[in-house]
Amino acid sequence: MKVFIVEDEELAVKKLRKTLESVDSAAQVVGVADSIRSSVNWLQNNPAPDLILMDIELCDGQSFEIFDKVDVKSTVIFTTSYDEYALKAFKVNSVDYLLKPVQKEDLQAALAKLQNMKTIYGGQNEAAPLNFENLVKELQSKLQPKGFRKRFLVKHAQKLVSVDVDEIAYFYSDGRLNFFKTYDNRKFVVDYTMDELEDMLDPGRYFRISRSFYVSITSIDQIHDYFGNRLLLRLKPAVDKESIVSREKVTDFKLWMGK
Repeated sequence: MKVFIVEDEELAVKKLRKTLESVDSAAQVVGVADSIRSSVNWLQNNPAPDLILMDIELCDGQSFEIFDKVDVKSTVIFTTSYDEYALKAFKVNSVDYLLKPVQKEDLQAALAKLQNMKTIYGGQNEAAPLNFENLVKELQSKLQPKGFRKRFLVKHAQKLVSVDVDEIAYFYSDGRLNFFKTYDNRKFVVDYTMDELEDMLDPGRYFRISRSFYVSITSIDQIHDYFGNRLLLRLKPAVDKESIVSREKVTDFKLWMGK
């Protein structure tokens, strides 16, 4: 089996070579590239290898760009430092990936799945290479950074004020209007519903604990158990209503807090 490695960390390349040798002594590393540009150049000037071990994050961008520049005719297994929680959807959809540093058992299992992956993505012809068009689009949609709101324009007295998201501790609703509070305890009405805010706020920073609350991770001062298998949060600055993590949100909230 001829293998091409796309990886920009020298130590990771050495580790992959060693692990590959221990899994398949017949495997031959026929090339190594450390960037999108060098990968495209190698693929354009060499016969297609049997397998490409491809890191997602390279020094000059995400390796998905390689597929836009050259027709990849080989089976690809992605390697990545993204945590398993963020990538669990890929397993559900039979998209294989290896978490770095790559372990022998994981690589062994991935190689064993190649024939199955060809069947899923390559149609009925088992000898056909994988069709990566839909696969790459899916990975890009999951991993490429999404644009989130950087600021909100709100009314204050008789004028409009622009407030940076970095200044906002939490968003909440009183049933009639929606507000946000800044870390310096200023309160503003925001002209968006809580559902609309969901697409605007970075989920790494804000979490919707209930229908009426979005909290930033740095606004949480204390977490207390609350009846009904819920959690009660003490926020800073203080808010004039209870900030309770609803029962159905508790598990995801704990995962979010533990990232």
